[in-house]
Amino acid sequence: MSKIPVYFMPGLAASPAIFERIKLDETVFETCLLEWEIPHPKEALSDYALRISKNIKHENPVLIGVSFGGILVQEIAKHVQARKVIIISSVRSNIEFPRRMKIGKTTKAYKLIPMKLILNIESLAKYSFGEKINKRIKLYEKFLAVRDLNYLQWAVESVILWNRNQVDDNVIHIHGDQDEVFPIKYINSCIVVKGGTHIMILNKYKWLNENLPSIILES
Repeated sequence: MSKIPVYFMPGLAASPAIFERIKLDETVFETCLLEWEIPHPKEALSDYALRISKNIKHENPVLIGVSFGGILVQEIAKHVQARKVIIISSVRSNIEFPRRMKIGKTTKAYKLIPMKLILNIESLAKYSFGEKINKRIKLYEKFLAVRDLNYLQWAVESVILWNRNQVDDNVIHIHGDQDEVFPIKYINSCIVVKGGTHIMILNKYKWLNENLPSIILES
């Protein structure tokens, strides 16, 4: 029996290294990692998704995306016949955005985010206080792969302006009950991971390793 291809898409600006702790049975699954590419000027998310879909070399793959990667794999699924679409720490429609993101869209406040500061993590670390914050910054240093200002501006705008306003019930949603970016109170229905935060791909990997295979194989 041929292996099931599973394509993983990381979160906003993140490296595929965020999946380093995810271990699927190699006799059953073939793990493939997708990466962010620099968007073309004013490239629509749908066009970007089509471009990234060209990197999928298997038929009938499983698509798994984290955070903004979860939004992207839903767009990729318009161009690829996917066996299954699974999102982690993400949303299935813009209705599930928290209030601050909806306000940000209306007021265009997202344009005021200091992207250069976000990209310059080393400088940010100099002004951080507390062990927890420094640990988080070290994680960002390790996993932030795309340090391109145009990409970051495009990515934030693409999330805020995502125009899907209906949930696709075929998309499987795994979400932590402590997610601070997409609070669970705004999520319609999902598989809940107790104690899972927005970065649970890193610290709830044991739960994912135990449960992802059955979620993928479930008919």
